[in-house]
Amino acid sequence: MTGKVSPINISIPLILTVNFIIVGGGIAGLACAFALQRIGHRVLVLEKDDEADQVAGGCRLPPNMSKILNNWGFERRVRDIAVVSGATFLSIYETGFLLGTHVWDKEVLKEVGGDFVFCHHKDLRHLLRDAAEGAGAKIRYRAQVSSIDPMKRSVTLASGEVITGDVIIGADGPFGICRELLTGGQRPKGASIHAFYNGSTIVPGEQMRKDPELSYFLEQEHHTQFAWFGNGHSVLGYPIGGDEDFAMNIYALDDGQGDGSWEDQVSADRLPTVVVTSERRLQKLVRLALPPARLQVTQQVELEDWVHDDGRLLLIGEAAHTLPPGSIQGSAMGVEDAAVLAKLFSHLKSEDQIRNFLYAFQELRQKRCSGVQRQELGNLMFMAMPPGPMQEARDQNMIQKHEAGLNVLSSDADSATEQWEEIKEMFGYDAEDEADNWWVEWGMLREHAKARAMEIRASK
Repeated sequence: MTGKVSPINISIPLILTVNFIIVGGGIAGLACAFALQRIGHRVLVLEKDDEADQVAGGCRLPPNMSKILNNWGFERRVRDIAVVSGATFLSIYETGFLLGTHVWDKEVLKEVGGDFVFCHHKDLRHLLRDAAEGAGAKIRYRAQVSSIDPMKRSVTLASGEVITGDVIIGADGPFGICRELLTGGQRPKGASIHAFYNGSTIVPGEQMRKDPELSYFLEQEHHTQFAWFGNGHSVLGYPIGGDEDFAMNIYALDDGQGDGSWEDQVSADRLPTVVVTSERRLQKLVRLALPPARLQVTQQVELEDWVHDDGRLLLIGEAAHTLPPGSIQGSAMGVEDAAVLAKLFSHLKSEDQIRNFLYAFQELRQKRCSGVQRQELGNLMFMAMPPGPMQEARDQNMIQKHEAGLNVLSSDADSATEQWEEIKEMFGYDAEDEADNWWVEWGMLREHAKARAMEIRASK
């Protein structure tokens, strides 16, 4: 799809409302529940766990995500739970040597329409849960789905209860029953690249402030994100909870231990052995950290089909497009999915549109998510580069830019222009605009053609 089409300035009432069953109550599922319920559809969310948060730790909200939350009316609530970041400090993992800084241009971010913010994962989930329920969506916890019949549009719970709807949304992750149904039971496979330690990898700010070396990470003017580049290792750290805590994403070489799920908890005394080759401050931080979860970072094979051939089952979020754990865009892609799906179904007038909208969703989201996946893996490889000519060139390039007073992640071309182009492609993406464009270019055209065909038949 080329160019940007402005939606026609007319109001089309939602004259057909349908029942959505969403399997999975994570970020993607809850965002989808809110977005669909607020435009008039009826939504039931089925979550296998209880209301307690299964995924702890920090969450990064890039501008393309915070923009959507702002458009939904959550700007003030996001500010209440989040820290707005303006810069990244980049250092060598083994020594702590500062390679340089990258400060986001405020005017560029204003043009993009969103901020880069950090928060607790649980706080974001609570925000979306409250919003979905406030809009009228129903959420059932401890509702384990044992089977799904896409043709009958029904789900069966472990209790034996059968629930039917008009559309089933699979938001239960890469190992959930919805994805398995579309792949014939085949679980996602990919070569293991790294181990990722997160989950509850939170360092209490109260403990950090007792040590001048560590309090530094909470006292930066720009609410800074910190990145460490190492040999097969990398770490990201950022303040959350109003600067009360410090979240850490730790990547290390995969030792083949554990099952690689969020339930694979690692004892706190394991972390110091994981970062044994790191600089002193990182070793201090992990000694204060809460016990983390350990996941595998794999290069996943992209899923070709997100829509069931014979029924109204659609995959969204990590069930459809799995990103490396800890990715910048991890939560953002689920929220973008919700925004696009709701925009499409805001035009629902007849049942024969439903499958068109499900396939339109895949068409709109697949290329975007594939590009994000490649970039996220590339970012990780860039940070954990082994010693050699490429690593030396990377470091020297950053050092030279830093000494010249430039942003170290800008290209060697005009830094302001390059920065804008990078942000426009990734952070400046507007999911709702893309859905509007599809409707104007294709959706309305189909409806006009259908209406014309009906007029011709009626006149005969």
